[in-house]
Amino acid sequence: MATVTVTTGRRGRRTGGRQHVGFWSALFLSPTILVIGLFTVIPLIITVVISFTDWSVFRALGDWKFVGLRNYEALLANTTRLQAIWNTVAYVVLSVVFTVPLAALVAMLLYFPKLKGAGFVRVALFATYVIPTIAVVIVWGNLYAPGYGPFSAIFTAVGLPSPGWLSDPRIALFSVVIFNVWQMLGYYVILITAGLTQIPEELYEAAKIDGAGIFRQTWSVTVPLLRPTLLFVLLMTVVNSIQVFDPIYLLTRGGPANATNVLSYEIQRAAFEYGKAGDAAALSVSLLMIVVLVGAIAVIVVRRRK
Repeated sequence: MATVTVTTGRRGRRTGGRQHVGFWSALFLSPTILVIGLFTVIPLIITVVISFTDWSVFRALGDWKFVGLRNYEALLANTTRLQAIWNTVAYVVLSVVFTVPLAALVAMLLYFPKLKGAGFVRVALFATYVIPTIAVVIVWGNLYAPGYGPFSAIFTAVGLPSPGWLSDPRIALFSVVIFNVWQMLGYYVILITAGLTQIPEELYEAAKIDGAGIFRQTWSVTVPLLRPTLLFVLLMTVVNSIQVFDPIYLLTRGGPANATNVLSYEIQRAAFEYGKAGDAAALSVSLLMIVVLVGAIAVIVVRRRK
């Protein structure tokens, strides 16, 4: 009987301790939860509600009429928005195809040879990510400038016609992708380098003893152990590419002939240029669902790999 009493007392103290910790945890987290609720959850709910209305930014908030799913049905009936969807898909695919392999290659080249100055190179690459986009766009706008731009001058010097980097509908989106790869590469290189530091050196020593060369070590040791980091970088590339706005707005304004018009820019144009807040909200919710879907797929893939 005494033993039971002591055990019950211990359980009671343990339960009380957990409740005490839970109370203080909730108390300290409450300001953060309040801020998230005010500036994230509530605006999100308002956006979802607006997506079912005909509200315009030129009218007072609340001066609307509910139209059901009409805004969502119009998404697939509007050729401009269909093109924006396909442009977004193309932008995401091209960004992933170029950015992820290149970032992995650069990270390995800067990590494994143990070269002097590798740290400085990583900092220089990361600087392209932290520099304000507007400043970078001014530089790249001049690089892409027809006639006097350095890129055009290179083609002219070798006797080739200079392409219209931002004026030709066939290559304008690809030109923006090049800008995105240059700007984001350093950020992903840092992430992959951090993943490389988690791989034990003993595994490479064992692989060398077994006679594995550099390519065999990369394929059999580095890539499998770096897979979670690569999946995270892949997810970040997809999400950032889906949400791209600044380069499109500053470099091309969705042109020429809507060749670079993507979903995020179409949302801005629908809301603030055309005043169709209901349509813009429906586009925003659709974009959010795409991002959530991509994130869920990535999480499932990562869990299955473990």
